[in-house]
Amino acid sequence: MYQRILLAYDGSPTGQKALLSFQDLSQWRQAKLTLLTVVPTLEMATGAVEMGYISQPFSATHEDETHQLLDTGVQVLSGLGFHADGVLLKGETIREITRYAQEQQADLIVVGHKHEKNLLRRWWSGSTAKSLVEESPCNVLIVITPS
Repeated sequence: MYQRILLAYDGSPTGQKALLSFQDLSQWRQAKLTLLTVVPTLEMATGAVEMGYISQPFSATHEDETHQLLDTGVQVLSGLGFHADGVLLKGETIREITRYAQEQQADLIVVGHKHEKNLLRRWWSGSTAKSLVEESPCNVLIVITPS
């Protein structure tokens, strides 16, 4: 049975679907859930903007909004009867999620994933879920959202 579960959460519709899918998993009500969000550091965001990966630079306002999303997500999980907390990390998404999972001895990481129909868009956007499967120190549950 899973005792320590991390939910990788970015507040997107895909992430919200993964979050809300937990209401059907009553057998995990005793597990410790951590809603985990990673924001890029200022240096990473600046480089990503220059290379065209991020349309808006990282800002303190973005971090505040992310904290609010995290708080809302924790409230949703608590309302569903789960014991949950929220953690905001800074850095490269996959590296930080896997580092935190190993540090916390997580049993499972849950992440949302959206199917992209466009081949070029699939290639360009990359996939956090696919990369996470390759790097994770524990099991990964991918919640699919069709495009």
